[in-house]
Amino acid sequence: MTSLAGKTLFITGSTRGIGKAIALRAAADGANVAIVGKTAEPHAKLPGTVFSTAEEIEAAGGKALACVTDVRDENQIASAVQQTLEAFGQLDILVNNASAIFLAGTLDTPAKRFDLMHSVNVRATFMASQRCLPHLVKSENPHILNLSPPLNMEARWFAPHVAYTMSKFGMSMCVLGMAEELREQGVAVNALWPKTVIATAAVQNLLGGDAMMRCSRKPSIVADAAHAILTRDSRHCTGNFFVDEEVLTSEGITDFEQYAVSPGEPLMPDFFL
Repeated sequence: MTSLAGKTLFITGSTRGIGKAIALRAAADGANVAIVGKTAEPHAKLPGTVFSTAEEIEAAGGKALACVTDVRDENQIASAVQQTLEAFGQLDILVNNASAIFLAGTLDTPAKRFDLMHSVNVRATFMASQRCLPHLVKSENPHILNLSPPLNMEARWFAPHVAYTMSKFGMSMCVLGMAEELREQGVAVNALWPKTVIATAAVQNLLGGDAMMRCSRKPSIVADAAHAILTRDSRHCTGNFFVDEEVLTSEGITDFEQYAVSPGEPLMPDFFL
């Protein structure tokens, strides 16, 4: 399978950044996409809403459903899943992209930030997987894809920001466990992580501004890698911790300059690699 035409994707955190890029790439194939996010009204510092993104999905060739959802609430997740089924009649792919970030040491991490990261990153990933699973097993090529890093259990990844690393590795541990749990049912569960920093609102607003953006790649590189993974046979592609550039290299892509925000600028490696 090389196309997502007719497939239904449920993508959390898809109003902007990587989630939106994955949605638009699927839409180019003619996929159905549930845009799952909590931004219903325009935000002063963050681009896009679930409704404006849904319009872009339609313009790109897909069918869209805007689901205003706080992924910290399992009842809202359940409602979004039900809306997706009512709109499209099926659910083939779950992309757990929604994520919260706060990079600070132990003494400088407030409880509310700790709770936010673990609620959005770990808990929402688990609950969305749980709610989607009864419907995914009915698909002929079901996939769960978590935007989370390889499980490199080294102190250097934890020391600067223990709480954040725990939450992202929690998403990866869902991959490790669920891939084996769901193997016989044919549900693929994989992780995908970028080799370099990706130009997103988080990078612009929290991680270095314009200088960091110039050392970043566009979200489209992750979207293209996700597309390559999600079109693979779910029974033979599971339990992997993929890196975007490695996926695309395996697909025969050699021109990575096309993904650079500022071609020729040195790229900043991402966390955890």
